[in-house]
Amino acid sequence: MQAVWYERKGPAREVLQFGERPLPEPGPGEVRVRVHISAVNPSDTKQRGGARGNVTMPFPVVVPHQDGAGVIDAVGTGVDARRIGQRVWIYEATLGRPHGTCAQYTVVPAFKAVHLPDRADFEAGACMGIPVMTAHRCVMADGPVLGKTILVHGGAGAVGFYAVQVARMAGAARVVATVSREAQARQALAAGAHDVINYREEDVGARMREITGEAQSVDRVIEVAFGQNLPVNLPLMKPGGVIATYASDAVPEPTIPFWPMLAKDLTVRFVLVYAMSQAAHDDAAAFVTSALSGGELKHQYHECFAMQDCARAHEATESMSVVGKVLVKID
Repeated sequence: MQAVWYERKGPAREVLQFGERPLPEPGPGEVRVRVHISAVNPSDTKQRGGARGNVTMPFPVVVPHQDGAGVIDAVGTGVDARRIGQRVWIYEATLGRPHGTCAQYTVVPAFKAVHLPDRADFEAGACMGIPVMTAHRCVMADGPVLGKTILVHGGAGAVGFYAVQVARMAGAARVVATVSREAQARQALAAGAHDVINYREEDVGARMREITGEAQSVDRVIEVAFGQNLPVNLPLMKPGGVIATYASDAVPEPTIPFWPMLAKDLTVRFVLVYAMSQAAHDDAAAFVTSALSGGELKHQYHECFAMQDCARAHEATESMSVVGKVLVKID
């Protein structure tokens, strides 16, 4: 089968290889999927690049990418054979495993290949894993958001774009998204944000007070830059509010203002999709199934690269300048 893989960590153009690999066989409780679309997440490029000094290969050979979509073509023992031919979206394919989705075939535990409703295409299915599961957990982990005000930092990003939609679908009264340029503003509004704030041109705190008419208006923050934005978020939070964060790249070891946060009885919810309970994964998957079946989710794509151009797909993701999901077409 054709696949992309790496045998050492480093820059994409130096380590990614394209060619023939052995066809994997499903073991007990597993399914094999003929992949049609593979998605590139920031965690995929960080894993390949050895982020934070993690340069040790977990396996001698790794086929990258956690998320994808395709059709089940074989099942292992203990899996209902009627699943053969089922369209599925895949999540966490390389979590503790060497076979990711950037190959014509991948093997995953059966529960990580989730039914893809007929009205959703493979491109949409490939976007459902890490981004939507993270967004769903951030928005919903601490109770209903009906009638609440939600601030989504990075509202046009891979997670933020879906967090806006989850919040709107869950009945949030006001969803405000921050962006850094006009193209992102259009995307966040398309996702359903009531208002957008360009944090490079506007004071986020002042603009939030103008939008809501309140000094402390935010019930829940969905945060892509926890350490960097904590001084912005703290004055805006209502007592008992929640900051749900899934990244803090710019300030990886932030200082926590303990007493001001204590005085507001704030909760900080750290969200790492790979550490979520299976129940949380199942809740997110159920949301995805319902939303895709009803045609309720919008999607944004940057470009779909050929397999042999996978290095370019990684570089596009690493640039942090693209708007929309980076995909790889699996022929």
